[in-house]
Amino acid sequence: MKAARRYELIVFDWDGTLMDSAGVIAQSVQAAACDLGLEPPSDERARHIIGLGLADALRYALPDLEEGRYEHLAERYRHHYLSRDHELVLFAGIDALLLELTESGRWLGVATGKSRLGLARALEYSGLGNHFHATRCADECHSKPHPQMLEELMAEFAVVPETTLMIGDTTHDLLMAENAGVDAVAVSYGAHPREILEAAAPRYCAHSVEDLATWLTRHA
Repeated sequence: MKAARRYELIVFDWDGTLMDSAGVIAQSVQAAACDLGLEPPSDERARHIIGLGLADALRYALPDLEEGRYEHLAERYRHHYLSRDHELVLFAGIDALLLELTESGRWLGVATGKSRLGLARALEYSGLGNHFHATRCADECHSKPHPQMLEELMAEFAVVPETTLMIGDTTHDLLMAENAGVDAVAVSYGAHPREILEAAAPRYCAHSVEDLATWLTRHA
C-alpha cells in the first residue's frame, strides 16, 4: 500500500463481502419458511435481505406473515443456518487483503447485519478477529441502511467521513454509507447483482477480491 493514503478507517460488511455465505443465508430463510408451511421467498427476494438485521430481513422476505409467527420463523432460520455454518469459507484472497491493510496502519472495522453472538462465532471460526479493531452488529445498532454503525465506528477512532470507506456487497451497505456521508465501494461477487449495485453509484464496483485489492492499492 502506498504511504500517502486517503482513508484512515476502512469498514467491511461480513456476509457476501468477506465470507461466501449469501447462498446459505438465502437457503436457510427459504427452508425456515417451508418449516412453517409457507411458500418460500424467491432466490432474488431471499438474497436481497442479506446485510439487514434478522428481524428486518424476515419481515422483508415474508411480509404477509402474522406478527406473532416471526419469532418462530427466526428460530427455524437459526437452526438451518447454524447447521451449515461449518460449510462457509472466506472468499479467496480476503485474508491476504486484510493483512496488507492491517500492516499499512489503517483502522479496520466491520459493520454487519449479524448479531453480536453470530459475528463472534464467525470471527473465531474464520480466524480474522485479529485484523479488526472494532465491530458493530445489528442487534446493538439500527439495522442498515441507518448510519449508526458507521457513525459509532468513526466516533470510536475520531475520524471524519471524508477519511472513511465502506465496502459491501449490497445496496443496504451503499445506502448506509451514503447516509453517513462516507465513500463506498461495492463488490459484485456477493448477494446483490452488479447492475443494482452500480445504480447506487459507489466509487467503484469490484468484481473479485483481486479487483478490490487492486483498487484499494491505487485509490485508498
